[in-house]
Amino acid sequence: MEDIREFSGTQLEPGTLYGAIARLEEKDWIEALPAENRRRPYRITPAGIAAFHEQAATLQRVTTVGKARLAMLEGF
Repeated sequence: MEDIREFSGTQLEPGTLYGAIARLEEKDWIEALPAENRRRPYRITPAGIAAFHEQAATLQRVTTVGKARLAMLEGF
C-alpha cells in the first residue's frame, strides 16, 4: 500500500488492495510467492504481462485521443 501511495498519490484501503489482488490471482495474472516475514510478495505471470501490455496500449490510445480533443477545444 505504501508503494502505491508513493508512486500514485492514492491511498488504498486494505480491502480494496486485497480485493484487487484476489481478482488478479483469479485471472492468473499474478501468483503468490513464499511469504517473507509478514509480507506476501507476488510475481506477475506471462498472462499478466500480456494483459498489462494490452491495457497499456488501450490507455495510450485513450490518452492520445483525449489530448487531441482537448487541444481542439482549448487551443493547446
